[in-house]
Amino acid sequence: MARTHPSTADYRRSAAGRRHRWYGTKKHVKRVLGWRLPHLAMRTAVRVLAPGARATGRLPAPASLREVTGRVDGVEYVMRDPARCVIAKELYWGGGRRPQPADDLAVRVFAAAARHAATLFDIGAYTGLFTLVGTAVNPTLRAHAFEIVPEVYQALVDNCVRNRVLHRVTLHHTGVGDPAVTAMMPARAADSALPCFYSSRLGFPDGVPVEVVALDAFVDQVPPGGRALLKVDVEGTESAVFEHGQKFLAAHRPDILCEVLPDADADRLRALLEPHGYRCHLVGERALAAASRLVPHPRFRDWFLTTRTPAELAALGVGTG
Repeated sequence: MARTHPSTADYRRSAAGRRHRWYGTKKHVKRVLGWRLPHLAMRTAVRVLAPGARATGRLPAPASLREVTGRVDGVEYVMRDPARCVIAKELYWGGGRRPQPADDLAVRVFAAAARHAATLFDIGAYTGLFTLVGTAVNPTLRAHAFEIVPEVYQALVDNCVRNRVLHRVTLHHTGVGDPAVTAMMPARAADSALPCFYSSRLGFPDGVPVEVVALDAFVDQVPPGGRALLKVDVEGTESAVFEHGQKFLAAHRPDILCEVLPDADADRLRALLEPHGYRCHLVGERALAAASRLVPHPRFRDWFLTTRTPAELAALGVGTG
């Protein structure tokens, strides 16, 4: 029988949750800065006084802007609602690319791997950036996208419909990890943006129950001879993904783009990945940096984990520095 995640404290009422919302003012400030005239004034001020602020991708997008076009390796995709979607907002300020160099490199490395994959598993999909990139660069790619926050899941569906890839994407309103756990997620976040950092570790006692499934349950979803590609962004619960995905890793040796937070249990991650022959590459600003072992970095969070040799990576167009 599945157990509900034991956290009972409401994250939204915690000190961290209240700070994140600027004690209730954040959504009001961002709403005003999204209006046409205040937004024009903000863009002018940023251009003159703080040009580096554009590169953060955190400034509000115009409230009237319905969608933005993303670009990677000569192909395009669309993301809706940049006024609320954190990633779409970044694409707006980055002119179609994520403005932080390491984030942009992660997308390009992922796109290179996706061109040669048969099946994508986008775990912690948010509004679907990596699902959209993968299906854009590879017209035969089949994808499974997993998202646990109800209103974010709705935006994920909308983006797949807008990009006309719903026939190639299986959408899962579930988490991936320990199948004995049931996550609790709020029906509405009541925040200025669709939350991109919620996980089953946070408490939402009044939330709706969300099933968690094991990665091992999808062993048979990769066609014989086909390569699998994983993107894992689960805000600190990646160990549970791999712990309950050992059969999947053994069967398919997928390429993995994984976010590893500074406080991650690196010893546990290494113990779960090393038996399968994984090599670790930190995603930096200009190139992948090969590492002898996975050690969380204080600044860069994305890692490309693969069983490919350096020569095979170079053949993909993914060099290391």
